[in-house]
Amino acid sequence: MELEQFIIDAFTAEPFKGNPAAVVPVEAWPQDALMQSIAFENNLSETAFIKPLPDGDFAIRWFSPLTEVKFCGHATLAASFVLFRFFGQQGEIGYQTRHVGPLRVTQANDGRIRMRFPALPPTPVEVIPEALIDGLSLPPVSVWRNLQAYVAVYENDADVQALQSDSSVLKTLAPYDIVVTAPGSDFDFVSRYFWPANGGDEDPVTGSIHACLVPFWAERLGKRELRAYQASSRGGVLYCELEDDAVTVAGDAVLYLRGRISVPG
Repeated sequence: MELEQFIIDAFTAEPFKGNPAAVVPVEAWPQDALMQSIAFENNLSETAFIKPLPDGDFAIRWFSPLTEVKFCGHATLAASFVLFRFFGQQGEIGYQTRHVGPLRVTQANDGRIRMRFPALPPTPVEVIPEALIDGLSLPPVSVWRNLQAYVAVYENDADVQALQSDSSVLKTLAPYDIVVTAPGSDFDFVSRYFWPANGGDEDPVTGSIHACLVPFWAERLGKRELRAYQASSRGGVLYCELEDDAVTVAGDAVLYLRGRISVPG
């Protein structure tokens, strides 16, 4: 059996920057084991599978090389780029998900793709896990958590960029990942994302965690429109806005590969 596959660099206007994601359009879901094997073979942060629904929306599922994940922003952006550019979708795309409810995505006049996520703000952690302190080279100012990750807050972006992580220690915080964040100098805030229990050592750009970070920093900075930078080795820029109980995350995307994969079935 052959399936079409795209690889898209998300949250960047330049090739080889941002976060690459694979996108596999299907007419019916393959077996979960096969989707996981494809994601493992791709060895990218995520592989998104998208399936058309009778009402015109799409179902979307995301797999890291290790497991199916509940929510992924950059692969949603990549999937939307593919649908807008190669499958004739115009204006808006609706996605049905298994864990975070419906998602709406639009293509703006500036060419950026805007994703509307539910706001998922963090709550303070009263007892900080020892593994979080031991797994990060610098102690955070405060620690928070939402359904996806621990949020370690630092004083400035220099601390975030200088920080080193120990994946073997942070892995014990499963099922939670770890995002480190601080106010920025050139951007409203910066972050880095570590997820050794669910995908890899460090994710280049993580759209989904901005559903957490945007309400967090909007409250502290007193503004609803925020420009964010994920300070990984590849780097990525996210244009964000808090809208009541929702977060809009926008970004650019670039095609790297379009081809076909041969799989059992």
